[in-house]
Amino acid sequence: MARRIVRVDRLIPVLGAAVLALGAVILWLATREGFGSGGPTPLERAEAQLRDHAGRDAVVVYNETGRRSALCGYVRTGGRDVAFVSRPNRVLLQTDPLRAEFEEMLGDLCPGFLTRPPTPGRAR
Repeated sequence: MARRIVRVDRLIPVLGAAVLALGAVILWLATREGFGSGGPTPLERAEAQLRDHAGRDAVVVYNETGRRSALCGYVRTGGRDVAFVSRPNRVLLQTDPLRAEFEEMLGDLCPGFLTRPPTPGRAR
């Protein structure tokens, strides 16, 4: 019986060192983004949402970062620029039937956002 206790006493420091080494490796990977990129940028997310919502020809021509992961801007679709508000789970366009909700989201998430479409040829 005494022999078995000695084996466990030797095993405890080895397991402790293994746990510390594993923790160090995980910390190192997490600080170097070794677990992935963390998802799309707000602009990439908005472009994907707008392609689904407004069609494949939708192009973001101007954007501003808003509060709480929002992105506001103008999308060119059908030859005209339309304002949009993109959140991680939703996108609303200025031309949507929910005009009051769009205005409320725009005022809340992107205060001071441009009220006129940008001039043609202007860079993002």
